[in-house]
Amino acid sequence: QVQLVESGGGLVQAGGSLRLSCTGSGRTFSRYSMGWFRQAPGKEREFVAFISWGGDVTSYANSVKGRFTISRDNAKNTMYLQMNSLKPEDTAVYYCAARYSPYSASNYYRESDFGSWGQGIQVTVSS
Repeated sequence: QVQLVESGGGLVQAGGSLRLSCTGSGRTFSRYSMGWFRQAPGKEREFVAFISWGGDVTSYANSVKGRFTISRDNAKNTMYLQMNSLKPEDTAVYYCAARYSPYSASNYYRESDFGSWGQGIQVTVSS
Protein backbone atom coordinates (compact mmCIF):
# COMPACT_ATOMS: atom_id res chain seq x y z
CA GLN A 1 0.00 0.00 0.00
CA VAL A 2 1.23 3.46 -0.84
CA GLN A 3 0.90 6.21 1.77
CA LEU A 4 -0.52 9.46 0.38
CA VAL A 5 -0.29 13.03 1.68
CA GLU A 6 -2.11 15.99 0.13
CA SER A 7 -0.89 19.59 0.26
CA GLY A 8 -1.64 22.96 -1.33
CA GLY A 9 -5.18 23.58 -0.17
CA GLY A 10 -6.48 26.80 1.33
CA LEU A 11 -8.77 29.77 0.85
CA VAL A 12 -9.10 31.50 -2.52
CA GLN A 13 -11.52 33.94 -4.09
CA ALA A 14 -13.85 32.91 -6.88
CA GLY A 15 -12.04 33.00 -10.20
CA GLY A 16 -8.71 32.25 -8.59
CA SER A 17 -6.41 29.23 -8.82
CA LEU A 18 -4.88 26.62 -6.56
CA ARG A 19 -2.62 23.66 -7.18
CA LEU A 20 -3.01 20.58 -5.03
CA SER A 21 -0.22 18.04 -4.65
CA CYS A 22 -0.38 14.44 -3.56
CA THR A 23 2.90 12.79 -2.60
CA GLY A 24 3.22 9.04 -2.27
CA SER A 25 5.66 6.98 -0.26
CA GLY A 26 7.69 4.07 -1.58
CA ARG A 27 9.44 3.19 -4.80
CA THR A 28 6.41 1.84 -6.68
CA PHE A 29 4.45 5.08 -7.08
CA SER A 30 4.68 4.83 -10.86
CA ARG A 31 2.74 1.56 -10.79
CA TYR A 32 -0.33 3.24 -9.31
CA SER A 33 -3.18 4.88 -11.17
CA MET A 34 -4.29 7.96 -9.26
CA GLY A 35 -7.44 9.94 -8.70
CA TRP A 36 -8.81 13.03 -7.00
CA PHE A 37 -12.14 13.02 -5.20
CA ARG A 38 -13.89 15.69 -3.14
CA GLN A 39 -16.56 15.91 -0.48
CA ALA A 40 -18.56 19.05 0.17
CA PRO A 41 -20.40 19.58 3.48
CA GLY A 42 -23.54 17.48 3.59
CA LYS A 43 -22.76 15.73 0.33
CA GLU A 44 -21.30 12.41 -0.70
CA ARG A 45 -17.73 12.14 -1.90
CA GLU A 46 -17.52 12.52 -5.66
CA PHE A 47 -15.03 11.82 -8.41
CA VAL A 48 -13.03 14.79 -9.73
CA ALA A 49 -10.21 13.51 -11.95
CA PHE A 50 -8.16 10.44 -12.88
CA ILE A 51 -4.70 9.80 -14.30
CA SER A 52 -3.22 6.47 -15.33
CA TRP A 53 0.10 5.11 -14.04
CA GLY A 54 2.00 6.50 -17.01
CA GLY A 55 0.04 9.73 -17.28
CA ASP A 56 -1.28 9.08 -20.78
CA VAL A 57 -4.91 8.49 -19.78
CA THR A 58 -6.85 11.20 -17.96
CA SER A 59 -10.50 11.86 -17.27
CA TYR A 60 -12.54 14.51 -15.50
CA ALA A 61 -15.92 15.05 -13.95
CA ASN A 62 -18.11 17.25 -16.15
CA SER A 63 -18.26 19.87 -13.40
CA VAL A 64 -14.50 20.53 -13.59
CA LYS A 65 -13.71 19.76 -17.23
CA GLY A 66 -11.88 22.65 -18.86
CA ARG A 67 -10.98 24.22 -15.49
CA PHE A 68 -8.97 21.51 -13.69
CA THR A 69 -5.91 19.65 -14.97
CA ILE A 70 -4.51 16.47 -13.45
CA SER A 71 -0.86 15.54 -13.94
CA ARG A 72 1.91 13.54 -12.30
CA ASP A 73 5.67 13.43 -11.94
CA ASN A 74 6.66 9.86 -11.15
CA ALA A 75 10.28 10.86 -10.53
CA LYS A 76 9.00 12.96 -7.62
CA ASN A 77 6.31 10.49 -6.50
CA THR A 78 3.81 13.31 -6.85
CA MET A 79 0.46 13.91 -8.53
CA TYR A 80 -1.03 17.36 -9.06
CA LEU A 81 -4.42 18.97 -9.55
CA GLN A 82 -4.25 22.44 -11.09
CA MET A 83 -7.53 24.18 -10.36
CA ASN A 84 -8.36 27.34 -12.31
CA SER A 85 -11.46 29.54 -12.50
CA LEU A 86 -12.53 28.27 -9.11
CA LYS A 87 -16.15 28.58 -8.08
CA PRO A 88 -17.75 28.58 -4.61
CA GLU A 89 -19.26 25.19 -5.46
CA ASP A 90 -15.72 23.78 -5.67
CA THR A 91 -15.46 24.21 -1.90
CA ALA A 92 -14.81 20.78 -0.41
CA VAL A 93 -12.31 18.49 1.23
CA TYR A 94 -10.18 17.07 -1.57
CA TYR A 95 -8.76 13.54 -1.36
CA CYS A 96 -6.17 11.81 -3.49
CA ALA A 97 -6.45 8.09 -4.05
CA ALA A 98 -4.33 5.33 -5.58
CA ARG A 99 -4.98 2.02 -7.28
CA TYR A 100 -2.22 -0.49 -7.95
CA SER A 101 -2.53 -1.04 -11.69
CA PRO A 102 0.82 -1.25 -13.49
CA TYR A 103 0.63 -0.99 -17.28
CA SER A 104 -3.16 -0.62 -17.20
CA ALA A 105 -4.85 1.76 -19.63
CA SER A 106 -8.17 1.46 -17.82
CA ASN A 107 -10.03 4.52 -16.60
CA TYR A 108 -11.10 4.36 -12.96
CA TYR A 109 -13.60 6.70 -11.31
CA ARG A 110 -15.41 4.88 -8.51
CA GLU A 111 -14.35 5.10 -4.88
CA SER A 112 -14.29 1.32 -4.71
CA ASP A 113 -11.68 1.25 -7.51
CA PHE A 114 -9.06 2.79 -5.20
CA GLY A 115 -7.40 1.09 -2.25
CA SER A 116 -5.24 3.86 -0.79
CA TRP A 117 -6.42 7.30 0.30
CA GLY A 118 -4.90 10.48 1.65
CA GLN A 119 -6.24 12.24 4.73
CA GLY A 120 -7.86 15.02 2.70
CA ILE A 121 -7.23 18.75 2.44
CA GLN A 122 -9.64 21.66 2.63
CA VAL A 123 -10.25 23.94 -0.35
CA THR A 124 -12.51 26.92 0.27
CA VAL A 125 -13.61 29.27 -2.52
CA SER A 126 -15.20 32.52 -1.38
CA SER A 127 -17.67 34.46 -3.52
